[in-house]
Amino acid sequence: MKIIVSLLSALLLLIIIALGSGAYNIAATEKHWGITEKIIEWVRESSIEAHAKNLQVPALDGKELIAGGAEHYNAMCTICHLAPGMEPTELSIGLYPQAPIFHQREPITDSAKKLEHARAYFWVIKNGLKMTAMPAWGQSHDDDAIWGVVAFVLKMGKMTPEQYENFVSATKGHGHGHGEGSHGHEHEH
Repeated sequence: MKIIVSLLSALLLLIIIALGSGAYNIAATEKHWGITEKIIEWVRESSIEAHAKNLQVPALDGKELIAGGAEHYNAMCTICHLAPGMEPTELSIGLYPQAPIFHQREPITDSAKKLEHARAYFWVIKNGLKMTAMPAWGQSHDDDAIWGVVAFVLKMGKMTPEQYENFVSATKGHGHGHGEGSHGHEHEH
């Protein structure tokens, strides 16, 4: 038993020395090792599932909710997640891991999957994700605004540039408010 503990201690010390020496390249231009990526993905997905599983999803089909979500998405999300017809931005190109491009995904038609995605999207949008550049929008936006973004993102699967522009142009002139707890700032469109 002492030999196993000694070997594990020596291995841990070697790992600490290797990581502390800069041997592991943390640059965003250098991809993770395959095993590291799998572990990070497993931890991320498990955490989101555990924290989002009991969220109560409101009705997400209201026109005002979706319009508000389109406005917020257009103002806050396109720089990383892009929009239909939009070329990649300097920021989106440099992200690692890459941000999901929602309009390129297949539409979610299964109601149970849609509910599962709605919970996960809400939790991520509200709380952000460490080491991904995904901000915690819950710090500056109320739950209704976040559910609006969720409703819009769920509609984005295979959305055309014309459909996107119709959603966004329908919100012009309404202002980008944040509801209660607003910091009173506007985002540029």
